[in-house]
Amino acid sequence: MNNLKLLSSKLSTETIEELYKNLNLLKKELFNLRFQQALGELKNTSRFSLVKKSIARIKTELTKRSNSEEY
Repeated sequence: MNNLKLLSSKLSTETIEELYKNLNLLKKELFNLRFQQALGELKNTSRFSLVKKSIARIKTELTKRSNSEEY
């Protein structure tokens, strides 16, 4: 994902499969960032917060959808 600043309007138009796909990609990127940090190779530490916030946005959208399906 090139554009990490995901807008909630963009997320609301994606399918659940796309959301899970993006979530997995972001989790892999977060793992790689942690690995680079442990090795001392990480240059852009602000990327951590962007990735974490994007993961939170996707999880929020998934929770919102699952709660709306229950009612």
